[in-house]
Amino acid sequence: MVAVRWYLRFNLSYRDVQELLAERGVEVDHVNVFRWVQRFAPLLADAARFTRYAPGERWHVDETYVKVNGVWRCVYRAIDQFGQVIDVLVPPRRDVEATRRFFRRALTTLKVRPNEVVTDAAVIYPAALAELIPSAWHHVEQYANNPIEADHSQLKQRLRPMRGLRTDRTAQVIIAGHAFMQNLRRGHYELGIDATPAGRVATAFTELARAI
Repeated sequence: MVAVRWYLRFNLSYRDVQELLAERGVEVDHVNVFRWVQRFAPLLADAARFTRYAPGERWHVDETYVKVNGVWRCVYRAIDQFGQVIDVLVPPRRDVEATRRFFRRALTTLKVRPNEVVTDAAVIYPAALAELIPSAWHHVEQYANNPIEADHSQLKQRLRPMRGLRTDRTAQVIIAGHAFMQNLRRGHYELGIDATPAGRVATAFTELARAI
């Protein structure tokens, strides 16, 4: 779990984690670190799901782009007004159906509905929102979505040390794992609440390890 925590928390490559473990007397190949992250990151996030605080009533939704095996892929991301990452999705295409899938995932997982959804003026949003969250005010206004646009930089900063994402599944796991870690650090889970801010992540991982 330490290797997974280091990888999700810090701007490290798999080889960086391999080297840090070797300094502590643990010999492991970087491929194994990759496999641990792919295996345990979703399990940790799922185990933490029941301790997650409910998101706010205003959701900021936007897309950013990452390269997967040399091809640009759209990444749907949403945060609430408190900076909690609502959900992430890496679909094969950016279209209305992918937008519906993104909102269905978020609504099903969190079991709450926002009163307001802020997006840019992309045509992919109105139909999906009218179908899935008709009661929410769809807010489209210049600069209104600055919070999510600024938040994208957190993801881009984490992806920079990596040597590329090879598959859509790998991208989904890594980006979702980053969102989980970001929420954990920002205090959006009832985990590690008795620890100092600097020790919150390590304490939370210890608690989650018992659950999985």
